[in-house]
This record gives sequence, structure tokens and C-alpha cells, in this order.
Amino acid sequence: METVRFDLEGEYIELNQLLKLTGLCASGGQGKVIVSEGLVKVDGAVELRRTCKIRSGQRVEYNGNTIVVN
Repeated sequence: METVRFDLEGEYIELNQLLKLTGLCASGGQGKVIVSEGLVKVDGAVELRRTCKIRSGQRVEYNGNTIVVN
């Protein structure tokens, strides 16, 4: 299990783009598929909205990895 820290530039980032920018998936399109399959948790709850807005202080979990958004 790896923890990745992501420094947010702006108010929010869409979930599929966050997965892409942290290297947990190859593209935003792949990120959308991963989210829609129920494989991603945001703050401990399964998130199905592909473009969910992730803000500072939130935690995203996928495939044994945790992204902490600063």
C-alpha cells in the first residue's frame, strides 16, 4: 500500500483526472471506467461519479493506494 500526496492547484480536481495525474491509471478515460466500476473510495465511501470534485483534505483510495489531497 502506497500513500501519494497531491498538492491541489485551485479549488478542486475531478476524480478521474486525479487518478491520471497521480499515475494510478493511464488516462482520464481509464479513470472514468475505474470509478464507474465502483473501485474507488473517497473518504472511505465508494464513489461512482466519475467527475466527482475532490477538494483539499479529502482521501482517495484505489487498488491499495491512498491519495491525500493537500
